Amino acid sequence: MYEFLGSLFWLAVTLGVLVTFHEFGHYWVARRCGVRVLRFSIGFGKPIASFHRGGTEWAIAAIPLGGYVKFLDQREAEDPAAVAGQPGEFYSKPPWQRIAISAAGPAFNILFTLVAFWAMFVIGRPDYQPIIGTPKGLAAEAGLNAGDRIVAIGEDKVESLSNAMQAVYEAAALHRDTAIQVADADGRLRTVTLALSKLPPGAPDNQAAVEQIGLYPKPTPPIVASVVAGQPAEAGGMHTGDRILDINGVATADAANFASVLAEQSAKSPDLKFLVERNGQRVPLHVVAEKSIVDGKEKVRIGIGYGPAPVPRDALERFSPLAAIPAAFAETRRQIASMLGMIRGMVVGEASVKNLSSVISIAQVANASAHQGLAWFLSFLAVISLSLGILNLLPIPILDGGHIVFTLAEWIKGSPVSERTLIAGQYVGLALLVTLMSLAFYNDIARQFAS
Repeated sequence: MYEFLGSLFWLAVTLGVLVTFHEFGHYWVARRCGVRVLRFSIGFGKPIASFHRGGTEWAIAAIPLGGYVKFLDQREAEDPAAVAGQPGEFYSKPPWQRIAISAAGPAFNILFTLVAFWAMFVIGRPDYQPIIGTPKGLAAEAGLNAGDRIVAIGEDKVESLSNAMQAVYEAAALHRDTAIQVADADGRLRTVTLALSKLPPGAPDNQAAVEQIGLYPKPTPPIVASVVAGQPAEAGGMHTGDRILDINGVATADAANFASVLAEQSAKSPDLKFLVERNGQRVPLHVVAEKSIVDGKEKVRIGIGYGPAPVPRDALERFSPLAAIPAAFAETRRQIASMLGMIRGMVVGEASVKNLSSVISIAQVANASAHQGLAWFLSFLAVISLSLGILNLLPIPILDGGHIVFTLAEWIKGSPVSERTLIAGQYVGLALLVTLMSLAFYNDIARQFAS
């Protein structure tokens, strides 16, 4: 319940910030062009709060899933003839000004992206070193080894695990073989090819695809979360917080294989020699395991609760305020290329439409990134803002890109597009958006049931 409410809250923050910035772009350029703005609304539907200033009604509406700016517009007026001659009417302005007004919202989204990435780099985004664990599947076939450090994906250098994995899964979504440059423990460089074209159809977040890629972070040993009083672990001197390094000399690579190592060694003898790390020191322990029958099966018990050891983030993407400027531009360019590549991939069939996500995923990621700190939340806002800007520039009627196309057509032919064409375009645009939104919601709901 707490996570659900948190996701709703951070979704509201995300949409509130980005929609406000987007609509303010339209508003600001419209005022510069002398257009009268009747209403600036955050949200749709009936206003729940509003005030008037500068001839504009500033409102917050009941449905917080977008927003709009309403101009003095003869095409929306009850009496178009009466409005057509008024100062500040939108369609009385020359086409280049109307194009500028339509493009201003997406442009402000891109500007917000640059500023957010700049702030993220100045604050510093903590992450992990791009060092991999034991490879499986395609990663193992490519010749990657445990402990390899990823240096570059394709032609792009990477400095963190998050950037490396994002690049891999972007390529996976397009089923494109990808060159990965890695450095081994001795610093020797080599380049391998990850054969992502072998992946089955579907989104890269599909668990089967993730397992087939087989590229995982370096493992961490399990940590003792609790010690049960009166049980073998307490008798053997085990403490909460101990990191279990091995059992009878067999390394416990991570929490996932701890149970199998424990079962394997206790099957040989209940007398177990543990090696744990405590306060930076390696401590040997002797624990005599107990066996019991549960549901007709023999189980081993030593009396601890365990999980993966918490790993401190050991990489930090941080720049000085001046150096952060080109870094923000470079990251924005990279994200634009990635998004346009994904859109193209879905249009031509290279990428699955399962990559589409709705506000459900946005809410979940917003909540998760907010809990990782300000830098991570700024990074999330930057990506969503850029997505909003790019999507609004698509030449789909009722979006900003559609308005730009119709205005360009008017500019070229020397007369407005017919009312019939505009209405038909709006119906087509609405149908496309409903279809895309339905697919996105279906994908997110399917993921919830699959998880």
